[in-house]
Amino acid sequence: MSVAEAIRKAAQQLDDISDTPRLDAELLMAHTLDISRSALLLNHMHGETPHEFQTLLERRIAHEPIAYITGHQEFWGLDFVVTPDVLIPRADSETLIEAAIGEFKDTPPMRILDLGTGSGALLLAALSHWGDARGTGIDQSAAALEVARHNARQLGLAGRTKFHQLDWRSQGWTDKLGAPFDLILCNPPYVETGADLAPNVRDYEPHDALFAGEAGLDDYRLLMPVLDKLRAQNAPVIFEIGAMQAEMVTAIALEYGLDTKIHLDLAGHPRAVITN
Repeated sequence: MSVAEAIRKAAQQLDDISDTPRLDAELLMAHTLDISRSALLLNHMHGETPHEFQTLLERRIAHEPIAYITGHQEFWGLDFVVTPDVLIPRADSETLIEAAIGEFKDTPPMRILDLGTGSGALLLAALSHWGDARGTGIDQSAAALEVARHNARQLGLAGRTKFHQLDWRSQGWTDKLGAPFDLILCNPPYVETGADLAPNVRDYEPHDALFAGEAGLDDYRLLMPVLDKLRAQNAPVIFEIGAMQAEMVTAIALEYGLDTKIHLDLAGHPRAVITN
C-alpha cells in the first residue's frame, strides 16, 4: 500500500478518536519513516508503507497521545522530548510565557524559577527568550527531571539551568532553592478529582501532575502562602489555571494579600493568573 493510501485509510480510522485525524496520520507516518512531516508530504507520498506504521496507528486508535508515540512535542517553537512521566506541553501554556514577556518590557528577569517543571517546557522557553537569564526547575518526580535535563541539553541550555527534586507538599522545601527569583512560573495540578477527562489524558498522562483535590485548588492553596519566600520584591508569579478557575484562584491569592491580574489565552479564556 502506498503511503498516501495508508494515510487516507488511517485518517478514516482516527475520525472518531481525534479532532485532527489527517494530521495524526501524517505525523505517525513521518515518525515511522524518520523524516519531517514536510518531507513526507513533498517527497514520500508515493512510497511503500512500512509495516511498523500499523503498530503506531493501533496505539493511536487506543487513544495514546501522538506526543507519547513519537516522543516529541513542539512548544514555543522548540522541540521537546516527552515521555509518559511528564505532561505533554500544550499551546495553551504558552500563555504564561506571553504573560511573562509582558511583565518585563524594560529590564529582563535574571533568575527564573519553574515550579513543577515536568518536561522543562516553561523554564526552557523562558530561557530561550531571555538569553542572559538563569533558571531553576523543581519537580517531585525524578523521572520527570531526567526528561527536563535531557531537554535542557538538547536545546543548549544546560549551562543556564539547575533542576532539583523537591515536593512543595513537604516541609522546608523553599529553603533549598537559593531565592529570591525575579520571575516564577507554575503550571500546577489543577484538575478536579472527579473530572471526566478524555481517554487520551485520563489513561496516559501522569495523574500526580493533573489532579489537585475536589475543586482542583489544593496546590494553589499550598503555594500562595510561600511565594514571598521565593521571589524578589514585587516579582511576578504566573500560574496556569483552568478555564473556570480565575475567580477562585484570585480569591485564594487575595487571602494572602496578593494582587492579581488575569491573562487570556488565544481563545479568549482565562489561562494565567499573575500575582504581584
